[in-house]
Amino acid sequence: MERPNGHFNPSNPPPPQGPKLPEISVLERGAAKDGVPQEMDRRLFMQLLAYRCPPGSDPAACLQALRDAASGLSIGIVLYEDLNDPFGLAVLSFSEDPADFATALRPLFAKEPLSSLVPRPELTMLGRTYSGGYEDDLKYWLLRRPAETVTNPEWPWAVWYPLRRTGAFAKLSRKEQAGILREHATIGRAYGEKDLAHDVRLACHGLDVADNEFVVGLLGKSLHPLSHVVQTMRSTRQTSEYIAKMGPFFVGRSVYAKAAEGTTD
Repeated sequence: MERPNGHFNPSNPPPPQGPKLPEISVLERGAAKDGVPQEMDRRLFMQLLAYRCPPGSDPAACLQALRDAASGLSIGIVLYEDLNDPFGLAVLSFSEDPADFATALRPLFAKEPLSSLVPRPELTMLGRTYSGGYEDDLKYWLLRRPAETVTNPEWPWAVWYPLRRTGAFAKLSRKEQAGILREHATIGRAYGEKDLAHDVRLACHGLDVADNEFVVGLLGKSLHPLSHVVQTMRSTRQTSEYIAKMGPFFVGRSVYAKAAEGTTD
């Protein structure tokens, strides 16, 4: 290393030169507009927490208590009845700041009557919106669209599930990956165009206790098309060859939805 006078100090040589560090960017990127790439360091975090009402309680009263408690929050909230459990419910919350799940939502469950709810951690899901690089309106796709999709009163039915791909998918070339994903996306768009099923896709790398990679939400006005799109997707290359695990599935019907205040403008 050099001394203050600029001379080399042989007793303290510089560290050996290693490989050049890669360039790192955590920005979300969309399609270029007028030749200028869209870049944004904003995204929406979404968390699904499932609970079971305590034995002997009234599930309707549990939902009402949760609705009363959540109505004053500034973050987005959707409350679901669990179709597969007559005593089950779930709360979907969303915010640009994941700390809100701990500072705003978490304290609600520390006091009665919500402290009596029994958590179902196997159904907990947490993810973040992400860009694919082709979005024509990056802010809309990352912030407004997912919030509008989950709170749309015309689409009360929901199926939420996590998934993990196999390592073999990551080894494919970008061109082959793109073709596989395009097949999957085309089917999804076809259901959306007919107002049968609408999706929210979240990345959850490192955010999931089961090492899942994505969380998918299917929303719609009827339940059958949501099941139908899952069935149809089974024959795609992505699902049939490169999905290691899907589920568990949460199936619910929205009974209350409130958008976040001032976070997606």
